[in-house]
Amino acid sequence: MSTGTATGEDRLGRMMMRLYLGLFLFYLFLPLIVMGAATFNDSRLPTITPWAGTTLKWFDALWSDRQMWEGLTTSLLAAAGVVAVTVPVGTAAALLLDGLRGRARSFGFALMVSPLLTPGVIIGISTLVFWRQIEVGGGLFLIIVAQSTYIAAYVMLMVQARLQRFDRGLEEAARDLGASPWTSFRRITLPFLAPTMLAAAFIAFLQSFENYNTTLFVRGFDTPLTVYIASKVRTGVTPAVNALGLILIALTILGAVIWELNRRRAAKRIAPAG
Repeated sequence: MSTGTATGEDRLGRMMMRLYLGLFLFYLFLPLIVMGAATFNDSRLPTITPWAGTTLKWFDALWSDRQMWEGLTTSLLAAAGVVAVTVPVGTAAALLLDGLRGRARSFGFALMVSPLLTPGVIIGISTLVFWRQIEVGGGLFLIIVAQSTYIAAYVMLMVQARLQRFDRGLEEAARDLGASPWTSFRRITLPFLAPTMLAAAFIAFLQSFENYNTTLFVRGFDTPLTVYIASKVRTGVTPAVNALGLILIALTILGAVIWELNRRRAAKRIAPAG
């Protein structure tokens, strides 16, 4: 009797979990589906109701929108710069924090994560005010600097979590065999951290690409994509923005599929025969 009751509870729990997961995915992807469908609507407004007819003209409008492409280029350059800065800085911060103990570790951790608790508006304004004292105005450089101040904390947290599983005995063994500190780091620690550093680079890239609050105050005469789209919302956005979003989503899905296929292929190669 108790076994049957437990089985029924397990079945109910699985059903509730599947229902929750389905509703969550529906809530998550429905806006993306609507946005993608609006790309093919002949209406000038980015909507699917009313449906004015199927068209591909918004892809032509996107191709002809020079300002949008300039904004996309600026966002990509800024994101690449942020990755180049935050990955080594965040990794170094995690390694430094991992070597601290006691109160120094607690203080260092609080200090390094404090930018995450600071509003982006404050970071943007303070960065602009500081660099203007040395006659550096807004622009791509300040965008990278301002965004890196808090995105580096994300990288640090990810690398620090990875370091919790690292066996320091491997480094000590390498030292005992005559390896220098740099050699042991390059041959042992760095390969261990490489997957997390790669994942952190993707997170940093996406955090930079979608940022608006901080970027708005330090952009100067450069206009990243998020700022451009926000300005278009006030003046009248067209489905050309939807077309760009659809292309980015398609590239993201394609990249995820390629990554998963490569992962499975690598898993098959290292799997024991038979």
